[in-house]
Amino acid sequence: MMINHLTTDNLPLAMRTAPKIFMLLVFSFSFLASFAATKAEADALYEKEKYAEAATAYESVLKTQGVAPEVYYNLGNCYYKLDEIPLAVLNYERAFLLDPGDGDIRANLALARGKTIDKVVPPSEMFFVTWWRDLTNCMSMNEWALLGIVSFVLMLLGILAYMFVPRLEVRKAGVYGAMALLVVTLIANLAAVSQHYSQTHRDTAIILSPAVTVKSSPSEKSTDLFLIHEGSKVEILDGSMKEWMEVKFEEGKQGWVPVKALEII
Repeated sequence: MMINHLTTDNLPLAMRTAPKIFMLLVFSFSFLASFAATKAEADALYEKEKYAEAATAYESVLKTQGVAPEVYYNLGNCYYKLDEIPLAVLNYERAFLLDPGDGDIRANLALARGKTIDKVVPPSEMFFVTWWRDLTNCMSMNEWALLGIVSFVLMLLGILAYMFVPRLEVRKAGVYGAMALLVVTLIANLAAVSQHYSQTHRDTAIILSPAVTVKSSPSEKSTDLFLIHEGSKVEILDGSMKEWMEVKFEEGKQGWVPVKALEII
């Protein structure tokens, strides 16, 4: 009697695919480990004051691992140490966009912006606009979302206490507490939605060119309006063209600048 040779064709499908799955898992864990090593390597380079090498490593982490406020913050620190103020402002702004409640990010962003050439005085605005922006930026999107969930659950408990607890004091506390928590839930959700919109609709940019002449229309032959310098923050009004963008500056002036002169936050 002859015995057939054992080949992969004779094996069940699960046994044939198991080695491939195992290798895929090993590769995935190795890939994640390489990310962590890259971040650790960047931190080590920064601690050794090798800021240029650390900046390159942090850029690599952002490209391979994804964005994170602490990486943008550290990258901004590298560029600040290298006296690359526009790039420092850009990365601090990106860190602030992801985590506006971080005090260190706020402080370093203000410090870097203080070293830019153009000192901007923003136009006055209604007090409630300033109040809402400051309130929204006191925490990150995830923190607002968590607060919204917790306050909603506590509101439900307050309603249940009002409905089922016989004691009058507890019923009053339940209904008034539920009303207050409803307000907190609404504010938290609105703040989280506002931050999510800001993160997904990137409509601001930083001027990176040393000096840019702002034009009245998207053409080199158009009228010169004014000069703007590196590190200035602008709001993008029209980004539909390939080589030009219409932007609005923080003091209210607007015009057209070349796309190559700025980078979106």
